[in-house]
Amino acid sequence: MKRKEFLKKATLAGLTPFVIDGLSFKVLGKTSRLEAIAKAAAKNGRVFVLIQLNGGNDGLNTIIPTDQYSNLSSARSNVLIPENKVLKLNGINGTGLHPAMTALKTLYDDKKLNIVQSVGYPNPNFSHFRSTDIWHTASDSNQFLTSGWGGRFLQNEHPDFPVGYPSTENPDPLAISIGFSVSTVLMGNTINTGMAISDPKSFYELVSGTVDPAPNTPAGHELTYVRLILQQTQDYNVTVKAAALNATNKVTYPNNNRLAAQLKIVANLIAGGLQTPIYTVSIGGFDTHANQVPLSGGNDTGAHANLWKTVSEAISAFQKDCEQLGIADRVAGMTYSEFGRRIKSNDSNGTDHGAAAPLIVFGTQVNPTIIGNNPTIPSSVTVNDNVPMQYDFRQVYATILKDWFQASDTDIQSDILFKDFTTLPIFNQTLSVDKKVVTQNLLLKQNFPNPFKEQTMIEYYTSGGKVELKLYDAQGKLVSTLVDDNMPSGQHQYILSGASLPNGNYYIQLITTAGQISRQLIKM
Repeated sequence: MKRKEFLKKATLAGLTPFVIDGLSFKVLGKTSRLEAIAKAAAKNGRVFVLIQLNGGNDGLNTIIPTDQYSNLSSARSNVLIPENKVLKLNGINGTGLHPAMTALKTLYDDKKLNIVQSVGYPNPNFSHFRSTDIWHTASDSNQFLTSGWGGRFLQNEHPDFPVGYPSTENPDPLAISIGFSVSTVLMGNTINTGMAISDPKSFYELVSGTVDPAPNTPAGHELTYVRLILQQTQDYNVTVKAAALNATNKVTYPNNNRLAAQLKIVANLIAGGLQTPIYTVSIGGFDTHANQVPLSGGNDTGAHANLWKTVSEAISAFQKDCEQLGIADRVAGMTYSEFGRRIKSNDSNGTDHGAAAPLIVFGTQVNPTIIGNNPTIPSSVTVNDNVPMQYDFRQVYATILKDWFQASDTDIQSDILFKDFTTLPIFNQTLSVDKKVVTQNLLLKQNFPNPFKEQTMIEYYTSGGKVELKLYDAQGKLVSTLVDDNMPSGQHQYILSGASLPNGNYYIQLITTAGQISRQLIKM
């Protein structure tokens, strides 16, 4: 059996996962990208936790644009949270949280929460599977990659894997996924880097920590490789078990909270001394086509409210635990979902698959603010209208890689994300130097007139360099690229003709060396 075939089949076979505190988890094998991150983590001890909200979260009922309530009421009255129940944020006007998110409101008020508005990607795909794949591989919507953004960097520079791993210098797994599935975020370029850990006694009996000899034949070489993988799994199993026994959680996590149970293990392992820099956890149920809110009882209750109560209380408990365990300053986390939901609700008290949605980053080292503007809700909304993207999700990844894990710009652009994505001010500025951030200094003014019939003028500013001005339709599909050129610094204008445009809602996206920003416009 070929090495790649073995690894693939070993994962698909679903080897019994290792169990701690009643929950299973899988240890993910080394890739050179994860090794590079692990080396950075060894220097600064930083850990990042990815929390996947499976199903597509309704962002408009999560981070609520209260300054848009009149139009929201027209578009989604049967699911909209009553304005008087929206949680207000300290120092913020016009934006609030779902009333079930009291624990996350406290984190924001305590300066431990960052919100990034309207995160998505151009030409969104509304398939759960495909959009998740795009988020995990960091691909364009028309690009198909087989490796994850966390599993690519420098892999070709480490051709000997898994020989020599784990070692005295690198004894710990480089990523851990709680649960029965291995996130494709952590897939390598050529092999499945996920390992399912089970009771070590079920593996090959090892003699003095070495691999049993095999015949010096092609089949024998493959057998040696298989045994090496199993030995690596056994060694990681022992390391993880030791870490789990080396620390005790300091707070009581909420009962019957499946996300809290996962995060409890993460905090335990970090405090127990594991140098693993990346953890992935997940919670399902966000595909709220129907009964997102109940038929009676209030729109602030029901399925979506229960989900965010679960997520908020889980993150809050985890954050408190990290603080009491003395690890909080080196741990951060992020929620994300494969897509958002439509602006207009449906007749089943739910919302359908949409485009952009807010994203939350938490921890003591985040910049406690809201990045971006509230989405503008048109006065007349159709079932096709989406929340337009303000920020590409890969900007968030670039920020995590550069500002948190201290990866170089060259590595990020050439080996991980394949493009130069402007970073965002998600973390405290003291965490990095010479950081590019997006400015909100009216890079793109609102077009005039708006709405328009025959033509409208778009004004934008650039400090000089490459400029892209793109027009997207209500579904987030690219209509045309209006400008793609190097431009001198200063104010510029573009006259957009409406002659060939069907009536409806559109948005303009400006991309410059300083960042990117979007504005909504209406063709009548």
